[in-house]
Amino acid sequence: MSRPVLATRFKNAVGRGPHEYLTARRIELAAERLRQGEGTVASIAHSVGYGSDSALSTVFKRVMGTSPRDDYRGHPSTEAADLF
Repeated sequence: MSRPVLATRFKNAVGRGPHEYLTARRIELAAERLRQGEGTVASIAHSVGYGSDSALSTVFKRVMGTSPRDDYRGHPSTEAADLF
């Protein structure tokens, strides 16, 4: 199966493209781990598939509207579950 066909089928089944879904899922996992105090931003970034804490921070802020450190400190943010 070609990549475009797979992406189209995925979008039809899930309601969003594979890249968009993966990004939302990674951010959901990162937010959950931050709130539970499961490590540093850098260690969580690596555990959810980002190469650095700055890469995670950039995407996290775009998706959640706040930085991971602010989210960790309990500032209000969009619920990641709303992304699905």
